[in-house]
Amino acid sequence: MSDPVPARRLRVVSGTRPTGNLHVGHYHGAVRNWIRLAEQHECFYFSADWHALTTHYRDPSEVKQAEREMFADWLALGLDPSRAVLFVQSDVKEHAELALLLGMMTPIPWLERVPTYKETQQQLSDRDLSNYGFLGYPVLQTADVAAYRADAVPVGQDQVAHIELSREIVRRFNGLYATPERPLLPEPQPLLTANPKILGLDGRKMSKSYGNALLLGEEEGSARKRLMSAVTDPQRMRRHDPGNPEVCGIFFLHKAYSPEATVREMDAGCRSAGIGCVDCKKRLLENLLPELEKHRRARAEVDREPERVDAAMRDGALRARAEAERTLADVRKAMKLVR
Repeated sequence: MSDPVPARRLRVVSGTRPTGNLHVGHYHGAVRNWIRLAEQHECFYFSADWHALTTHYRDPSEVKQAEREMFADWLALGLDPSRAVLFVQSDVKEHAELALLLGMMTPIPWLERVPTYKETQQQLSDRDLSNYGFLGYPVLQTADVAAYRADAVPVGQDQVAHIELSREIVRRFNGLYATPERPLLPEPQPLLTANPKILGLDGRKMSKSYGNALLLGEEEGSARKRLMSAVTDPQRMRRHDPGNPEVCGIFFLHKAYSPEATVREMDAGCRSAGIGCVDCKKRLLENLLPELEKHRRARAEVDREPERVDAAMRDGALRARAEAERTLADVRKAMKLVR
C-alpha cells in the first residue's frame, strides 16, 4: 500500500528513461503512483532521453521508437495528459542550459560519491562509462527538477541519496545567487512511496536488460509459459519442503495482483508446504492474466489512434517549455547573465 498523498497541493516532477514497452515492474514501481499523484497535485512526467545516452551513447538509434512505445503504454495505463504534463526531456532545451549552469558550481567529489556511480559501472562492465555524461548525470537530474521549481520527487528509499545531492546543488546555487529569505530554486523533497516489490522471473530485480521482465502487454501463452518456469524459493527443492515466500518473485506478484485472502493463503501454504510452487503459480495466473489482457486491449486502442501520442508529446512539451523558460529567465537574471 502506498503512503498517503500529502494534503497540500505540490508541484511534482519525475522522469524515466525510455525503454520501450513497459513491464509490470514499471507500472507498480512508478506509473501507478504517478496516476495517483496527478489526481491531487501539479505533476510533470517526462521521458529522460538524454539520460539514456549516458549508457547508450554508442547506438542511440532506438531511443525515439522506445520513447514512443513508452508513451503509448503510459496513455493505455491511464496517465491523463489533461491531468499531468507528459513530455520529452530533449524537447525542452532549458534542461540542458540549466544543467550547464549548475554544473559550473558542482564539485566533482559530490558526483563521485553518488552510490550508483560505481555500482552501475560494475553492473555494466561491458560498456565504457568513463565519460563526462555518466559522471555528471546527477547535475542534469537536478536541472530536470529545478527547471520546474518542484516541491517533491516521488522516489523509493534507495533513491533518497540522489535527491539529497540535488538539494545540495540547489542549496549551493541559492547561496551564491539568492538570499536565505528568498531562495530562487526550492530544495526538492523526496516523496517516499511504498511501492510493491516486484522481482524478475529469475529472482533478480526485474529488468528488460536481464531478460527476466514480464511485459504488461505480454501474450497469454508467453506469459503462462515464462511464469510457470520462473524461479521460486531456491531452498525449496522438493514439493513437501517448506518455503520462504519473502524470497520468491511469484509471491511478490501475488501481492501485486491477487486478492488479500489469496496472498495470505499463499503465504501460509508456502511456509507449511501446504501448496506446491506449480499450484501457487497457477493461482497467480488466474489473477494476472486478466490484467495483462486488459492492458493489451487498452494499448490496442491507443495504437489505433497514433495521433493521441503525438498530441500528448507536443502539448506536453509546450506546457513544460513555458514553465522552464520562466525559471531560466530568473536564473539568468540572478546570475547577471542578461544584457
